[in-house]
Amino acid sequence: MRLFVSAILAALVLWMPPLQSEPLPVKAFAALPDFSGVKLSPNGRYLAVLRGVQGHEVLAVLDRNEAQWQYLVKADNLEVTLNWFHWANDDTLLLSVGRTEIQAGIKYSVNQLQKFTLGKDSKPKLAIKLSQLKGRSPQFTDRLVSLLPDDPDHVMVAIDLEINNLPTVYRLSLKSGRLKRVRRAKQDIQHWIADRQGRVRLGIGQDETRVFYRLYDTDGEEFRILWEYQLFEAPDIQMLGFDKDPNLLYIRADHQGRYALFKADLTQPQPELELVFSDDKYDIDGGLVYSPRSGEVVGVRHGLGETGVDYWDKEHLALQRALQQALPDRNNRIISVSRDMQSYVLFSRSPTSAGDYLLGDRQAQTLDYLGSRYPEVDERSYGGKQWLNYTSRDGTKLDAVLTRPVGSSEEQKLPAIILPHGGPAGQDGMEYDYWSALLANRGYLVLQPNFRGSSGRGFAFSQAAIQGWGGAMQDDLQDAAHFLVEQGWADPKRICIVGGSYGGYAAMMATVKHAETFRCAASFAGVSDIELLLSTARFFTHKEVVRKQLGTDKANNRANSPYHQADKVSAPLLLIHGTDDKVVPVAHSRKMASALKKAGKPVQYLELEDANHSLWAEPHRLAAMEAMVEFLDTHLKL
Repeated sequence: MRLFVSAILAALVLWMPPLQSEPLPVKAFAALPDFSGVKLSPNGRYLAVLRGVQGHEVLAVLDRNEAQWQYLVKADNLEVTLNWFHWANDDTLLLSVGRTEIQAGIKYSVNQLQKFTLGKDSKPKLAIKLSQLKGRSPQFTDRLVSLLPDDPDHVMVAIDLEINNLPTVYRLSLKSGRLKRVRRAKQDIQHWIADRQGRVRLGIGQDETRVFYRLYDTDGEEFRILWEYQLFEAPDIQMLGFDKDPNLLYIRADHQGRYALFKADLTQPQPELELVFSDDKYDIDGGLVYSPRSGEVVGVRHGLGETGVDYWDKEHLALQRALQQALPDRNNRIISVSRDMQSYVLFSRSPTSAGDYLLGDRQAQTLDYLGSRYPEVDERSYGGKQWLNYTSRDGTKLDAVLTRPVGSSEEQKLPAIILPHGGPAGQDGMEYDYWSALLANRGYLVLQPNFRGSSGRGFAFSQAAIQGWGGAMQDDLQDAAHFLVEQGWADPKRICIVGGSYGGYAAMMATVKHAETFRCAASFAGVSDIELLLSTARFFTHKEVVRKQLGTDKANNRANSPYHQADKVSAPLLLIHGTDDKVVPVAHSRKMASALKKAGKPVQYLELEDANHSLWAEPHRLAAMEAMVEFLDTHLKL
């Protein structure tokens, strides 16, 4: 479908059929996206796209000149995962392909860097010659340091070939697969950042819980400590990247209680921070946006901003405003641009859709519809989200996102779901998510609170999660339920709590601490035993971070662990967990289910063979969501 800009709105806002009278199948909301991850090649000729096909993620490339699709990789997200892909040059794609291995009974991921050259390769192959790995099998060969925009035949990668867990930086030939060392591994340096000229300038290190940044000069030899801080004890400083000028570094740091974007002049012995962009309500939480033509920084991604990206470059800003004028009442975000900036990919989302992808041509002033993430989700089945504010019992101001069933009104008292996010250092916003959309489609009022400990609202707010599990951040969820009741929107006798990961922990803990509020709870991959989480961390390099984050007071951790309070649970619980969960081991739900059965408490337990922590595989995702819907219908639709 080819549309002139003036006609786009008419094409997207079509005749609206009657409201959906019957719920859509679970698959309509929770399958793998039909269309996602669209990226233009630098010359604008090719489009790389992730397609959801019969339960698999398929990486496909469209040749715009020939109007032909080529299918490269099919990932089931069980034996094979496709972690990311980038265009290295006009016709070569780099891919990160993962698989699972087991060592000493511990499962872990191994990620390989692969490449595919259009017109040359029949399928992706290893980007690095095995002989170059010196007989070793590094866990990760996919850590890109730089795509080297001025050198299309090479990229820079970081691999721990010399010292375990300490990466050396290499220049990788995309033609021969050979590595040439650029920067030796340094003590305590886990990550490297290159400037826009391809010189490794910044080393990011961590010594137990101290983070520090080493700056190297343009010759690569001398260095100095730029900044250092203790995790969880002071507002952190995050390096975002260099400008085209190698002496200008962009960072994220605190500004009046919120994280903002600054730049620093590295020619100064102790660089002062110059404020570039800030938001007095929310943190700047994304990466830099570079002009593909000039190489300069032109904006920053801002998830809770009006469009998701904030520009200060006049050309980019003018294009963004023109698109917003052409497509009003939609969130429009440019996600990929050709080198000459004549072609671009637009992700456009209305309040009642999961989002559409459009291909823009600036010279012809046209947009072509490419595809939708979830084409069955529209105004008939999804009413969108709205921001709300509520106050906790101690006066703390909180925000949340509410999703109503289509056709419902504020005068109705509906069965309700409190849906806390994972992390806990995460956040919920206005973007589509299949959990809330599906549950609202089933007739439930869904509230997603950004409780204390959530990200996006400054350092002090996020630090409430440090050794705070089961405390005020848990109370914020009960206060969210009370808010719905006070507004007259929720039936106080029909409120359940549902969550995954930390949200699963919070759901289980609610049945211990706030059983009078919640009729039932459902947990996917939830933490049931804080002591077990601490014990598992000892096998990994971040163990001291976890200890500092959760605390080592055994009595306190047991008091705030649902497993150790199973005899106090008084609401029905649904537990779902995958056996291939490398983040929260399946033992958490197994132990909890056993303790509940022993105590004579109502519990259902569904174990998903080979499912991971993120429900990447479509069959696992559908099974989990179908079980949740059935469980909630049993306890809320009386």
